[in-house]
Amino acid sequence: MFEAVVFDMDGVIFDTEKLYRRFYMEEGAKRGVPSDIMTKACETVAGGTKYDNKPRFEAIVGRGIEYLEFRDRVMENFEAYVVANGVEFKDGAVETLEYLKNKNIKTALATSTQSSRAKKYLNANDMDKYFDVFIYGDMVEHSKPDPDIYLKACAALGVEPSNAIAVEDSINGIVSAGRAGMYPVMVIDLIQPNDITKKYAKQVYDNIKRICDLI
Repeated sequence: MFEAVVFDMDGVIFDTEKLYRRFYMEEGAKRGVPSDIMTKACETVAGGTKYDNKPRFEAIVGRGIEYLEFRDRVMENFEAYVVANGVEFKDGAVETLEYLKNKNIKTALATSTQSSRAKKYLNANDMDKYFDVFIYGDMVEHSKPDPDIYLKACAALGVEPSNAIAVEDSINGIVSAGRAGMYPVMVIDLIQPNDITKKYAKQVYDNIKRICDLI
């Protein structure tokens, strides 16, 4: 039986990946980046920190676009939208967390989002009550797909990685959890399973509530 579940945040708890994708695509279009290239870039950087994503993004997009400046414009639009409209939960996320809480299953959040932004979203939506441990992108040296963030989450929970489920929607996240020795579960959001996720993901679900079947 699994002792803990560790969750990614964007695209798993909050329905925010669609917003990141929207504003990435819009900013790319302004700069003449074809939509297929921008889509590939979005899927490549999903789950990583901005510093690790810089070389990944620039290698795909090219055109002399500097990633951190590009990302600043994206995040300005993203933040303005969130201030005006808030963030939505992914279908089934709250119910799943309630179920785990009632079963006394340990839970952690392992997100590449920086602590200041993640805490703001969690506190504003009263979601921090569901997690025993919080690991943010600025708490580890190497972001997903390296295993650091998941290893740190498991250590903080006091569980062996092999006894913990990792819930992810991105390729980088699934690889990270797999390399950490966990039981990676992909809950499909924007990114479809590919040969890489098939190698690492133990389960692929359309809805996060299916996690409850594993407990």
